[in-house]
Amino acid sequence: WVLWGYTIAFGDDKGGLFGGLNYLGFDGVTGDPLDGSTIPHAAFAVFQMMFAIITPALISGAFAERKKFSAFVLFSLAWSTFIYSPLAHWVWGGGWLFERGALDFAGGTVVHLSSGVSALVCAIVLGKRTGFGKDEMEPHNVPYTILGAALLWFGWFGFNAGSALGANGQAAMAFLVTNIAGAAGGLGWLGYSWIVKGKPSVVGGVAGAV
Repeated sequence: WVLWGYTIAFGDDKGGLFGGLNYLGFDGVTGDPLDGSTIPHAAFAVFQMMFAIITPALISGAFAERKKFSAFVLFSLAWSTFIYSPLAHWVWGGGWLFERGALDFAGGTVVHLSSGVSALVCAIVLGKRTGFGKDEMEPHNVPYTILGAALLWFGWFGFNAGSALGANGQAAMAFLVTNIAGAAGGLGWLGYSWIVKGKPSVVGGVAGAV
């Protein structure tokens, strides 16, 4: 992201497809705000880097136990360069989708649609996990599952509210809606587990919240 990802995503527009090389190696990324913004350029670049980091991680669940870590590292590097960064430019960096009025407040397209489609493709290419559909695949470590969900819930306050790029009413509403949505999802899944399985489950509540 520091070397070339940011400039592909947020550099000067080149034909609506990708950014130029004016921010290559974070050149020109300083503590001064960009034109028309009150956010320091460096803070904005690092905030966007968090999106770039988390998005490949979302895909990893689609090929758990079926891809080497070294292959995942290379995949993440290539995917971030050729998929994520150009897509971020299309939607957030002044690219062709931005020019056509596309709205993406906190990553519905850039993060979730891209990772979801990529995860589906990976799952199709790599095939099913060993024992899928035959063996019971309960979570191996419930405390870690709860911890992961808690970190996601808390982290998404930063993603969603932070996308307002200011301490304002929009950020407050994003914060509120994020919390309500997580709580409603968790309660809904607990209710479903209670009805279908006869008792609520912690893992079900966690899955619903996420």
